[in-house]
Amino acid sequence: MLVDKLNEFNIILASRSPRRQQLLHELGLKFDVVIKDYVETYPEGLDGEEIARYIAYEKAASFKNQLSANDIVIAADTIVWCNKKVLGKPLDQEDAIAILKEISGNTHEVITGVSIRSHSREITFSESTKVTFEVFTDEEIAYYTANYKPYDKAGAYGIQEWIGIIACSHIDGSYFNVVGLPVQRLYKELQRFILPY
Repeated sequence: MLVDKLNEFNIILASRSPRRQQLLHELGLKFDVVIKDYVETYPEGLDGEEIARYIAYEKAASFKNQLSANDIVIAADTIVWCNKKVLGKPLDQEDAIAILKEISGNTHEVITGVSIRSHSREITFSESTKVTFEVFTDEEIAYYTANYKPYDKAGAYGIQEWIGIIACSHIDGSYFNVVGLPVQRLYKELQRFILPY
């Protein structure tokens, strides 16, 4: 079984996201979390999918000189792409309110770039999901930002939290991608990745 084969490797998750860690656990993988400080910058002129792939690739590449033959590192970056710009993690409550007002009554893309790297191979891909929200009231936005502290989340929201439950009217694509990791696609890519071993 693929999970058993994967667990013969030393899998490293380069993410502090508790949601990504939970999803990998649910996938049945054993892994260590190793965090490196990385400034999430990217060249100008990239579109949403290119940005997510670029950052994920760079995060994984920071491990390239430290990987042994049995190591596999998984790095990811999730962005919200709305009105042809990135809506990142909010700096404070005021910023979170502004971001939520921008996605209110709108459709945006949640894009996760994922990079898988060993000492000799690398695969980078991205997955995109379109998410439509109904209009939020000012009171709903204030309640959510005060009670759920969405400051570690791209787009200032968690789809699995209160605001997603009351206002998400349509999802086109992977739900788990919106949570933070497209685990179904990752499972397939990991299968491809370990074939040469």
